[in-house]
Amino acid sequence: KCISCDWNCRGTFCRIVRHRSTEEFESFPYICTLLNSALWTYYGVTKPGSLLVATVNGFGIVVELIYVALFLIFAPPRIRAKTGILFGVFDVGFVAATVLGTQLILDGEMRIDVIGFLCVGLNILMYGSPLAAMRTVVTSKSVEFMPFLLSFFVFLNGAIWTLYAVLVKDYFLGVPNGIGFVLGIAQLLLYAIYSREHNNKSSKTSSDELENGWQIREPFVSSSTSTNMDEKNHV
Repeated sequence: KCISCDWNCRGTFCRIVRHRSTEEFESFPYICTLLNSALWTYYGVTKPGSLLVATVNGFGIVVELIYVALFLIFAPPRIRAKTGILFGVFDVGFVAATVLGTQLILDGEMRIDVIGFLCVGLNILMYGSPLAAMRTVVTSKSVEFMPFLLSFFVFLNGAIWTLYAVLVKDYFLGVPNGIGFVLGIAQLLLYAIYSREHNNKSSKTSSDELENGWQIREPFVSSSTSTNMDEKNHV
């Protein structure tokens, strides 16, 4: 996880605080991100030499807790109740069960491997969101619903953590972040393709409007000129 990816959503939550309403925003993505950060923090604490993983994801926990708290404060009663239940089940219940289960039943490398597999599985499931965004871009032929900065941070996050995973030879970090790196490249390519198409369409539309405007004005000039000539001939 990259700190900039967590902080990239701050505009959404400034809007929530300013309007004192969550509007149509959903809390579930932030519940899942909080769960992801918690598990990776536990992985970083458990595995020797992974202090960087624990530190970065620990910061992610703090940021996501703030986001979830805003939903609990500003969301309508129904959404607030839903957020509270999801938070209790996933971010408290599941994390507590994982920590207790791995501490009481497993030890050594087996404990690290189980936590690592859980983290990888959750990360892969969370890639459903960028895949859905890419599908929307292809079907709508518009990049409106796939912000450039978010795509860039997916790419940057995947690249940095994949490089780190290669250096420390950590496959649990390498696999999900390698997938994220590839998805980030794909998103940037889609952005380049469809934003160019959008610009071309806009240019063509402007050109057509200019041409149509010229065609509309042309008869007016001709008609006026013809009328003046007729009047002169009559005189």
